[in-house]
Amino acid sequence: MALRERQTCVLKIKRMGINGEGIGYFQKTLVFVKGALKGEEVFCKITKVGRNFAEAKLLEINKPSKFRVQPDCPIYETCGGCQIMHLRYDKQLEFKRDLLGQALKKFRPQGYESYDLRPTIGMDEPWHYRAKLQFQTRPIKGQVKAGLYAEGSHHLVPLDNCLVQDRVTQAVVNTIVSLLKKHRLPIYDERKQQGIRTLMVRQGQTSGQVQVILVTSKQVRLSAVVKELVAQHPEVVTVAVNWQTKKTSDIYGDKTEIIWGKETINEAVLDYQFALSPRAFYQLNPSQTQALYSEAVKALEVTASDRLIDAYCGVGTIGFAFANKVAEVRGMDIIPEAIADAKANAKQMGYANTHYEAGKAETIIPRWYREGYRADAIVVDPPRTGLDKQLLETIVAYAPERMVYVSCNVSTLARDLVTLTRVYDVAYIQSVDMFPQTARTEAVVKLVRK
Repeated sequence: MALRERQTCVLKIKRMGINGEGIGYFQKTLVFVKGALKGEEVFCKITKVGRNFAEAKLLEINKPSKFRVQPDCPIYETCGGCQIMHLRYDKQLEFKRDLLGQALKKFRPQGYESYDLRPTIGMDEPWHYRAKLQFQTRPIKGQVKAGLYAEGSHHLVPLDNCLVQDRVTQAVVNTIVSLLKKHRLPIYDERKQQGIRTLMVRQGQTSGQVQVILVTSKQVRLSAVVKELVAQHPEVVTVAVNWQTKKTSDIYGDKTEIIWGKETINEAVLDYQFALSPRAFYQLNPSQTQALYSEAVKALEVTASDRLIDAYCGVGTIGFAFANKVAEVRGMDIIPEAIADAKANAKQMGYANTHYEAGKAETIIPRWYREGYRADAIVVDPPRTGLDKQLLETIVAYAPERMVYVSCNVSTLARDLVTLTRVYDVAYIQSVDMFPQTARTEAVVKLVRK
């Protein structure tokens, strides 16, 4: 009997999927049930029927998992920012290792059945770890609200006490929201599209310094807001404005201007310090970044004579972990401000063996090789979309002896390994839990040229 929408059924949940949903089978049809856990028996209602799968709404848990916990967050199911807060934390770590296995089985890179998938490195305190937030602002019933869109919608869920957000950045954004209301500044909505649309707040964990970006679609007078904000929060050392005038899902426009304070904030990881400009990328979980970068250093096994490429280098953070261990570090990134930060950071730390350029890795690396440069090792830390196809072919073509792939998306990692294993063997994959309570994980892959 074929499944149909609104039909109810009882399912035994066999495993969990890439978005943290439970997966069961109804007469050999795959059924995804949000909120269900592996091992549970649930009563659910079919909400969507696809070609080879169905989606269902959880109505009742007949037999709960012994690893199910009650989330402390009052808006957990509404917000959608976290997906597995109802799963005990040690089992979250097991789930994230299993995610890697599922992705590898789907894409089947060469030799995947024998990969060494190491247990996930977790946190002692998996709460209030996010040192950066990007909240949308919208007018709701005459009030200014900031938060995240509910999953799959444009319905804003206000957040004023997020359990995974750093307490300082949450307090700062709450103050900004109250000041925007107090000074009656225009707030963006999707009809008028005029006003402040996004707030970014980031704290340097080691320095305590905070930077703020207000993203707006029109010119606004912010002097009074800035004056009161820094009076209430002396930890705020930078306030910037970014203009995003297009009707787009892209958060930022091209132009960012610092309107008050310092150009950068200070941060540190491992044994070195660096500066971050407002738009520069850095990991959201600074404490786990220590573990992540330590694993990258361990996996690459550099020597004093090595020449290293740091692709997607950002402000140079991963590359700096190797700078005092190798002959040379070369990096590139498509964001010019990040490259400016990388150069300034290298100079501040006294590294004369670094070289950074703004541009695409797939363009810059071939030029370097034409000029006679040869790399012994390469580290890549791409966005969730994974490695650019042209960059993949560039890496395969030049194939430095050793490679480390730092990934924040198990699916694009497994996809990219299909190409990389043409010339590399996968020594092991170490997952690191950068995003507790969510279905996302980070992984460090050690690759050695065949």
